[in-house]
Amino acid sequence: MTTEQTYCGYVAIIGRPNVGKSTLLNHILGQKLCITSRKPQTTRHTLLGIKTKDNVQVIFVDTPGIHTNQERAINRVMNRSAASVIADVDLVIFVVDRFEWSEADDYVAKYLTNTKVPVVVAVNKVDMIEDKEALLPHLQFLASKVNAVEFIPLSALRKTNLEELEAKIQSHIPEKVHLYPEDQITDRSERFLAAEIVREKITRQLGAEVPYQVTVEIEQFRVEGKITYIDALILVERDGQKKIIIGTKGERLKKIGEQARADIESLLDCKVMLRTWVKIRSGWSDDERALRSLGYMDE
Repeated sequence: MTTEQTYCGYVAIIGRPNVGKSTLLNHILGQKLCITSRKPQTTRHTLLGIKTKDNVQVIFVDTPGIHTNQERAINRVMNRSAASVIADVDLVIFVVDRFEWSEADDYVAKYLTNTKVPVVVAVNKVDMIEDKEALLPHLQFLASKVNAVEFIPLSALRKTNLEELEAKIQSHIPEKVHLYPEDQITDRSERFLAAEIVREKITRQLGAEVPYQVTVEIEQFRVEGKITYIDALILVERDGQKKIIIGTKGERLKKIGEQARADIESLLDCKVMLRTWVKIRSGWSDDERALRSLGYMDE
């Protein structure tokens, strides 16, 4: 009796903040797993997204954006977590944004100079490029910056060239037994994902106010019959931030709660009773002990 060969490997998705790493992973998985917004700092935790198709299992590692600014403890923690991933994977996908190349991209490229891991550069948001002929010289420019095995122009949002990227990924996955059941899509708990969804809604609601010093802690996650009861504590650092999140007569907090509840219900596939409130815990984002208790240092 012959058993079919199975393939299993790790792929890190890296890049500076806000280039579309999480959107790319969500579309590859065909399911919303990572929270997204137009603001930098949206992804803070390293998160595994698992895609099993036939005999191939790819374990994607969605990393926080790598920051040039390391003034706060939370930045340093996110950088450590992104950098530690690179050495332990079978392939790195370095996501860049169209023709934009900044000091932050240079900073990420430096992380890759000494790695022996093959790198694929994904040039994202090409659907927004009007002059497609300008793409070739830009790819040549990128080749001077990054030692990559391939450069793939794509659009994560429009799913352009995703199949080409996935075929390239598969070619780098080693023969190995699968590490996860085929129906599992992440290593994170439902409790963690619920907190992330609440944080996404805050990030999207806050407009120009940088929701940097905001985090979410789930104080209760209880299933009774067909209903899941969730208590989400939103932590901020200053009274002004608390007022902004609550909004006039509590309207903004109510909207955050409604949007988060709808997404959590579709994630858990059941009715959810979500309660949210806001509390001040000053200095949490620059305190490694607080970050550890909030789950930022368990990667």
